[in-house]
Amino acid sequence: MIRLAWRYLWSSPLTTALNLLLLTLGLAAVTFVLRASAQVEAGLKRDLAGIDLVVGAKGSPMQIMLAGVFHLDAPTGNIPMATLALLKQQPLVAEVVPLSLGDSFRGFRVVGTTPAYLDLYGAQLAQGAAWQRPMQAVLGAEVARASGLKIGDRFAGSHGLAEGGGAHGDHSFEVVGLLAPSGSVLDRLVLTDLASVWEVHEAHHADDAQPHDDEAREITLALVRYRSPLAAAMLPRWVNAQAGLQAAAPALESARLMRLVGAGTEVLKGFGAVLLAAAGLSVWVALLHAVRARQPDLAMLRMLGAPARRVASLIALEALLLAAMATALGLALGHGLVLGLSELLAQRQSLRLGPLGWSEAEGLVPLLAFGLALLAAAWPAWRAYRLDVTTLLQAPR
Repeated sequence: MIRLAWRYLWSSPLTTALNLLLLTLGLAAVTFVLRASAQVEAGLKRDLAGIDLVVGAKGSPMQIMLAGVFHLDAPTGNIPMATLALLKQQPLVAEVVPLSLGDSFRGFRVVGTTPAYLDLYGAQLAQGAAWQRPMQAVLGAEVARASGLKIGDRFAGSHGLAEGGGAHGDHSFEVVGLLAPSGSVLDRLVLTDLASVWEVHEAHHADDAQPHDDEAREITLALVRYRSPLAAAMLPRWVNAQAGLQAAAPALESARLMRLVGAGTEVLKGFGAVLLAAAGLSVWVALLHAVRARQPDLAMLRMLGAPARRVASLIALEALLLAAMATALGLALGHGLVLGLSELLAQRQSLRLGPLGWSEAEGLVPLLAFGLALLAAAWPAWRAYRLDVTTLLQAPR
C-alpha cells in the first residue's frame, strides 16, 4: 500500500512538488518562530544571571537594562562611586557588582568590574588567571577568537563603545586570562579592573593635576542581587527617590522587550498560517481530482478483493507521505534559518541565542503537518470509500 501510494503521489510530479513547497515553507516559518522565540528567551534568561536590579544614572530603564546586562546600548551616564556604599548598606541587598564602561576593543566592550562579575555567570577560565592589578585584562571566548590574542599579549582600547573611536595608545592592557566559552554575554566582553578604566580616562584630563579620591570617582552601573523577595517592591522605589539615580528591573524590562519583539513573531506566525492554509487547500484539491481520475483503478482494486477502508486509506497515505516529506524539509529549513540568524547576531556582536538543541515546542510541527494532511484527505478518502464499483464497471468507456 505504501509503495502504491508513493507511485500515485508522484504520478503528477508538478502538482506534488507545488504542494510540497507550500507545506515546507509554512512548516519552516512555524519552526523558525517557535525555535527562535524559545532561544531568544533562553538567551535573555541566561544573560540575566540572577541580576535583580540595575542602578544607573537617570534615564530610560530599558536603556539601562540593555547597557548593563546585555551590553547592547550606551549607558545613560555615570553615577558616584559612593552609590555602591549606599546600596551595600541596604539590608535588602545581598550583593552589588559595579561596572565601568566607556571604551572598546575592535567593537568589543571593555568593562571595568570586580571578580564578582565572573561569579555571577559561573565563568570558567580556559587559560591564565583573573586580573590582579590595573591594566590587566581577561578576554571573553569570542573576543579571543576574533582578535587572536594570547596570554601575555598587549593591546590598546579605543574611546567610545563602538568600533572606530580614538585609540588609547599610551595605555595598553596585558592579557592575563582567557575565558572558556559560556554562550553568555561574557563571551564578547573584555574584562578588567575598575582602576584600569579610571587610569585610562584620567590621563585625558590635563587640567586635573591632583590624584582622584576613590570616593570622588564614578562608575557607570551597579548590578544588584536581592536578599529577599521583599526587595523587589521596596528597593526600586528607594533608588528612584535618590538624586541622579534610576533603577531598572531586568525581569520587567526584558518582558517588555519580548512583547515588542512579539509583534514581529505574530506576523511570521500569520504568514506561516496562510501558507499552511493554502497548502491544505491545494492538497485537498489535488487528492479530490486524483480520486476522480483514478476511479477505474480504484474499482479494479475493489474487484481484486481490497476492502473499501483500504482503498480510502490509500488516499490518506498519499497525504501522510507528503506531510512526512514536508515535515523533514520544513524542520531542516527552519533550523537553517535560526542558525543563519544566530550567525548574523554574532557578526553584529548582538544578543546570543540559546543552545541549538531540540526545542519542545517543535514537537508541534509534525503534529500540525500530519493533522493538516489528514484533514485535507478526509473528504477525498470518503469519496474513495463510497465508490460504487458496479456503476463504474457498467459505465460506457
